[in-house]
Amino acid sequence: MTPSEHPTRPGRRGRVPTASLLDAARLAGGVLLPVAARGAIARRPRAVAVAARLDLDSRAVRTVRRLRERHGPDPVHVRLLGRSFVVPVEPGDVRRVLEGAPEPFSPASPEKRGALAHFQPRGVLISSPAQRRERRPFNESVLDAGQPLHHLAGPFAAVVAQEAAQLADEARSAGALTWPLLSRTWWRAVRRVTLGESARDDEQVTDDLLALRRRANWSGLAPVDHRRRERFLGRVREYVEAAEPGSLAALVAGTPAGPGVVPHEQVPQWLFAFDAAAWASSRALELLAAHPDVARRVREEAPPPSVDPAAPVARRPVLRSVVLESLRLWPTTPAVLRQTTTTTSWRTGDLPERTGVLVFAPFFHRDESRLPQAHRLAPELWLDADGQEDPRGAVDWPLVPFSAGPGMCPGRGVVLLTTSTLLAALAHQAWRPAVPRLRADRPLPGTLDPFALRLLPG
Repeated sequence: MTPSEHPTRPGRRGRVPTASLLDAARLAGGVLLPVAARGAIARRPRAVAVAARLDLDSRAVRTVRRLRERHGPDPVHVRLLGRSFVVPVEPGDVRRVLEGAPEPFSPASPEKRGALAHFQPRGVLISSPAQRRERRPFNESVLDAGQPLHHLAGPFAAVVAQEAAQLADEARSAGALTWPLLSRTWWRAVRRVTLGESARDDEQVTDDLLALRRRANWSGLAPVDHRRRERFLGRVREYVEAAEPGSLAALVAGTPAGPGVVPHEQVPQWLFAFDAAAWASSRALELLAAHPDVARRVREEAPPPSVDPAAPVARRPVLRSVVLESLRLWPTTPAVLRQTTTTTSWRTGDLPERTGVLVFAPFFHRDESRLPQAHRLAPELWLDADGQEDPRGAVDWPLVPFSAGPGMCPGRGVVLLTTSTLLAALAHQAWRPAVPRLRADRPLPGTLDPFALRLLPG
């Protein structure tokens, strides 16, 4: 039986053997602790800076590699903090888990429910299978999931292009393009795209979300700030009720919803995802600054984005592939969690329901034994033979920057549109790193701090 050939129903065998306490300790200390320390829901910049100096993600990849070397291709079963987890180490097992959502591998793990309940208690990611059957199609409909471009791509791109032009002017005036400038501009654009024009300068709504996300870093260990959560969700509801044309909020207001959907409470997840997109954009800018040949291809593939909402929107496959590479090289969701809803069978035995599944994406994204391009910029991974974006979204499993299977992020297209538009506006100008952190002729580091961005006008 190959790694991808698994029975989906339990057999008459014993349980999967449990790895040693030492292996569990190595996994906890080498993989889970660094992820938690940096902040799984809201990044802690100081902790990210330390992780980058120590290149903790490379160490984590080596930890999982050693587990695979000791245990072979079979998933590693460990007990951590009173919970039972299985850690896949083969692509076939990852495919099985991610394609098996929401049953028998539910995205709504206890850790995720505890965290996301702080700011999206009725969001799709922590829904029961019955609730998910209503909420997931609603999210997909608003976000045009699976479409090459969102039907509001023109207005969205125009908003981002306007903000990017102002960012470029501010950066030239300040003498450098830095994270604070990029972040402030990004959130102005995100609020306009998501909530409407009147939300451009409403920093309170996104500040409230950030405060809630910081508590969410502690998952269920921290009490919910109900007052702040209700203020945040109430403000989002007001924007949805206003339904400003050209915004996702207007689509939320106009899309039919079942009784279990709670339309405005689907929006917080999109805002949350846009924050990770900002980190990816920062890293993509550094990649382009370190790879002038790729930057030249980006400038040649399309003109700068237009600020006219009616102008055609360029697809920019090379630039989108650079964004995807940023997410492959430095995943914004390194630990993909699932929870089994029934007994599941594996090659070495069965595991009971409510077993956690941990897919550590950096291990697969940086596995040089299967991916020769593991530690370098490789846009070709996301392009077909004609240089166009591969319609499958990834050339090979398990490259999962947006997860995969039925649980794939429905906002993938909107995120790639907005990030590529921002980067296109900036990439048509020359930028050079104040302190080079990446080199095209050397393996790229396993950890890159997006908050340390500092690019100088060329």
